[in-house]
Amino acid sequence: MLRTVTATRYVTPLREGGSLPAIVEADDLGTYVLKFRGAGQGRKALIAELVAGEIGRYLGLPVPEIVLVTLDPDLGRAEPDPEIQDLLRASAGLNLALDYLPGSLGFDPLVEPPDAVLASRILWFDALVQNVDRTPRNTNLLVWHGRLWLIDHGAALYFHHNWPGRDSAPGGPALDAVAQRPFAGIRDHVLLPFAAKTSEADADLTSVLTPEALRGILDLIPDEWLSDEPGFGDAEEVRAAYLGYLTARLREPRVWAHSLELAREESRG
Repeated sequence: MLRTVTATRYVTPLREGGSLPAIVEADDLGTYVLKFRGAGQGRKALIAELVAGEIGRYLGLPVPEIVLVTLDPDLGRAEPDPEIQDLLRASAGLNLALDYLPGSLGFDPLVEPPDAVLASRILWFDALVQNVDRTPRNTNLLVWHGRLWLIDHGAALYFHHNWPGRDSAPGGPALDAVAQRPFAGIRDHVLLPFAAKTSEADADLTSVLTPEALRGILDLIPDEWLSDEPGFGDAEEVRAAYLGYLTARLREPRVWAHSLELAREESRG
């Protein structure tokens, strides 16, 4: 179960993020990077952050702790920026945050290249959740206390912006066909040159990520983030759709996973 904390102090915005995340303090005396439900893609970005991040953590990848954060819109009343005040008002209630890693540095593969096992596992994970936002320009990787950390998964699970398998038009793509599509971000992935063990990663991680494990992760999504989803009756039906897609993606022949090694070979010329 995710911990729920209450934001007690708005510290500073992180303006390098397009959705204006912020550093906040909470009533557990922790400091967090808060992602706002009123920003950008709204609650779907928070769902992607939660589901992808918790899948990564379940697989043993270094993802900071994820917490739910209750936000009072008056928290930033002293903030002079009207855009931030609007964002806080639009985000009243339940939001999401990651543990803040003070003093962390941006990852540079030329300075400290990762080992092949970790690089392959991260690449496989990003391919599974279709996280296209880990490129050389924007790695979304931090180095903290000598360890690599994965952050910012709000752009993952982009299938939930246009649910596959629910197209009523004749000839609409079937769920399995959509779920098996190759990872669109493979050639731009910052760790592709280092991921020499993707076949081993596929075998190891697929065996760990059972439907039961996925269901446990999906149960962490607050009902209020799943309500009023067009085409669905209730939150439980939306959870079932996430589970159906992810389990379909993990089924053989896993074209997307088996194409990772080929993409690496092609990148080497």
